[in-house]
Amino acid sequence: MPTAYITHPDCLKHNMGSFHPECPQRLIAIENELKTAGLLEQLQRYDAPLATTDQLARVHTADYIDSIRQASPAAGIVALDADTAMNPFSLSAALHAAGAVILAADLVLAGTVNNAFCAVRPPGHHAESDRAMGFCLFNNIAVGVAHAIAHHHLQRVAILDFDVHHGNGSEEIFRDNPHVMLCSTFQHPFYPYSGASSATERMINVPLPRGSNGGVFRQAVTDHWLPALDRFKPEMIFVSAGFDAHEDDDMAQLNLEDSDYVWITRQIKAIAAKYSQGRIVSALEGGYELKSLARCVAAHVQVLASD
Repeated sequence: MPTAYITHPDCLKHNMGSFHPECPQRLIAIENELKTAGLLEQLQRYDAPLATTDQLARVHTADYIDSIRQASPAAGIVALDADTAMNPFSLSAALHAAGAVILAADLVLAGTVNNAFCAVRPPGHHAESDRAMGFCLFNNIAVGVAHAIAHHHLQRVAILDFDVHHGNGSEEIFRDNPHVMLCSTFQHPFYPYSGASSATERMINVPLPRGSNGGVFRQAVTDHWLPALDRFKPEMIFVSAGFDAHEDDDMAQLNLEDSDYVWITRQIKAIAAKYSQGRIVSALEGGYELKSLARCVAAHVQVLASD
């Protein structure tokens, strides 16, 4: 079975300003690299649908969903906070980004594809139940996880988040949900200045100090994520795939290399093979240095698509 590649043209139209690092060129760079590497032709491409209000409402409050719809401008750019803004296409992009993860879950759980990668923006893991922040409007991964639990009746779902920033939104949404485990590595202290003191038996937060390299990251995963996942035995794995911990990405100060993203993807596939019938849905989060982002996404997808 193939790997699904899910995206939508409206994700290219969301623009928060000419100098904003979370820019449309991120998706262009990724797709160009996948083409150059000969990977795109191996993938099963799908257009992401729009997430429905009911699907969003599993993880976001009704008032918040309404506020995002009302904030959507007819022209220009409207700031939601210091980092997060909307243009006239942002609402559609955000709905398609969340819808991509829902479609990915449906395809994987139906056995139509082995696994899936969602090349979407805006990203999602900072969006809380009632708050946009950190470039994120809706929590794409959380919407997909909640759909897998509610619609497909899964009992144990894991989110694995290797973005350089703590997935505060995913933690806020699921911290009291016994069906969800979140495993996260992130630079600390660093935006959003959370996660270092909120670990539980299902919130496996591993803060990494500035300057940590791939060896430190791999040890954190080996010592903390893998034993927790062995205990939890997830029926499905969702990945918040951020690539901004790369040494070439100057938005942060961790020093991962391309090979570290190959390694973590292989670890995820091994856990999925052991407990989850190979079921993995990955969605793009951060990563702002275009060349390293494109290379590392291609490496990530290549491992997902390999036997």
